[in-house]
Amino acid sequence: MTQTVKPQASTTTLQRFPHIHDDPARLPRSLDPFTITTSTGFLPFIMSPTKLPDAFTPLVSLLERLPVEKLDGTPGLLATYELGPTVKELPDLTTEVDKLVTADGSPDLYAVTAVFRDYSFLASAYLLEPCWESWCKNPDQGYGVGRDVLPRSIACPMYRCAQLLDIPPFMSYAAAYSLFNYTLADPSKGLIYDNLRLVRAFERGLNPKSSEAGFILTHVDMVKESKGLISGALKIVDTLEQGGSRTEVNDGFREILTSMEKIEACMEDMWANSKPNEYLSFRVFIFGITNQSMFPNGVVYEGVLDNKPLNFRGESGANDSMIPLLDHLCQIPMPSTPLTKILHEFRAYRPLPHREFLAYMNSKAAEVGVRNFAVKDTETVILFLKTLNHVRSFRWRHWLFAREYIIRRTPHPTATGGSPIVTWLPNQLSAVMDMMITIYDTYLAPQKNVGDGLTGYNADFQKQVEPMMEMVRGQKDKLAKEVERWCKERGNGY
Repeated sequence: MTQTVKPQASTTTLQRFPHIHDDPARLPRSLDPFTITTSTGFLPFIMSPTKLPDAFTPLVSLLERLPVEKLDGTPGLLATYELGPTVKELPDLTTEVDKLVTADGSPDLYAVTAVFRDYSFLASAYLLEPCWESWCKNPDQGYGVGRDVLPRSIACPMYRCAQLLDIPPFMSYAAAYSLFNYTLADPSKGLIYDNLRLVRAFERGLNPKSSEAGFILTHVDMVKESKGLISGALKIVDTLEQGGSRTEVNDGFREILTSMEKIEACMEDMWANSKPNEYLSFRVFIFGITNQSMFPNGVVYEGVLDNKPLNFRGESGANDSMIPLLDHLCQIPMPSTPLTKILHEFRAYRPLPHREFLAYMNSKAAEVGVRNFAVKDTETVILFLKTLNHVRSFRWRHWLFAREYIIRRTPHPTATGGSPIVTWLPNQLSAVMDMMITIYDTYLAPQKNVGDGLTGYNADFQKQVEPMMEMVRGQKDKLAKEVERWCKERGNGY
C-alpha cells in the first residue's frame, strides 16, 4: 500500500497555515470556508450551500422572488421595481446569526458566510434598485441616485456576519458574489464549466446560459485552477527558506506556469460566456458606495455605528487573490500613486484567510529573496520572466475586457469598485511591463553576444525570450497611447 507524501513545507508555513496540505473534506465548518489548501487553492474548501437554516426562510423567500427573471422564468420583484416596498416584510434576524454554531459551540463560519452572501445580494439589490429603474427607463441619463438608508432588518444581520468573518459589510467578490455563489448541476461531474450554476443572481443569472451567469461563473472556472499557484509559490519560498536546490525552485515556477496557462484559457472564454453588449445591464447591481455618483452622501446602516453614513467599495474581480499572489512572490514594485493606494484598499475585501496568506507571501518572498535568487541563473531568470509575462497577459486581457465591456459603452467614470475606469488597470499593467523590461535589459540582454559556455543564454533560450520582449515593448507603447486617447475622448481624466 502506497502512502501519499505531503510536500515538504517549512515549519514557518505550517505554523501559520496548519491546514495548507490537509484534505479539505476533513476540515471543520468552524473554519472560514476560504481557508486555503493546496487542493482547492483560492476557492472555498467546501462548496457554498444552496439552502439556509429554517430561521432564515423570510430572507430566502425574498431572494427567490428578487431577480429580474426568477428560476422559473417569470418576472421577479426587480422586473417591476417592487423590491423596496416588499423588504418591509423582512424581520430582523440578527439574533439568529449568533445561533449559527457547530457542535462544540464555535461559530459555524460556513453557515455564516452563506447568510452573509444572501444579505449582501439583498442589500445591493435594495440600495441600487432605483438606479436599475433609472438605467432601464433612461439609459442615456445615467444611474440616478440609489437609496441611502439600508433598513435595520438587512443592515444589522449583515453587519454581524461581517464581524464574524472580519470583512466589510458589503457585497464582496469572494464571500458573496462569485466564489461562494456557485453549485453543481450534477455533483458527479465535478467542477467543469457547463456543470456550474449560480445560487443567487440579480438579473437573469439563474439561467446558466445568461451573460450574468457567464460573467460570474467564468471567474469560478478560473479560480478552480489556482491550486497550482498556491503549491508552486510555497515550493519556491519553502525551498529557499530551507536552503534547497535550484531545481526545486525551478519546478515551483513551472508549476505556476502550468496553472496560469489553464487560468488564462478559462479567462479567454469570458468573451463567449458573457456578451459585452449585455454586461452593463446586470453591472448596475454590483456598484459600491465609495466614489460613486449614486451615493453622494454614503449609506446609513440603520442600527449600525450610530447611524453614521458609511462607504464601501463595490464588488470587483480586482479583489481576486491569484494575481496579487504573483505580484508578491515576484516582488513586482508598484508605483507610488493614488491608483496604487486603491489597489491596497481592495485588500480588505478579500476573505481573512486570503489576506493572511497574501501578506505572508509578500513578507516571505522579500525575506528569502525570490527575485535575487532568480536572476543569478539563466534558466531560473527565464522562468521568472515567463511568470511575469503571465501576470502581464492576465492584466492585459483584463484591460481588454474593461475597454470592450465598459469604456466603449458608458461614460460613467468609475468601475464597480470605485477605481477610475480608464487609468486604474494600466497602473498595474505598466508596472509589470516595466519590471519585465528591467529584468531582461539587466540580466539577459548583455549575454546575447557572449559565448554560450559562459552564460547559458543560448539560441534556444533566445527564441523563447526575444519575441516575448518585443511584444511587451510594443504593447507598452500601445497601452500608453490608448489610455491617452480614452482620457482625452472622455474628457474626465479617467
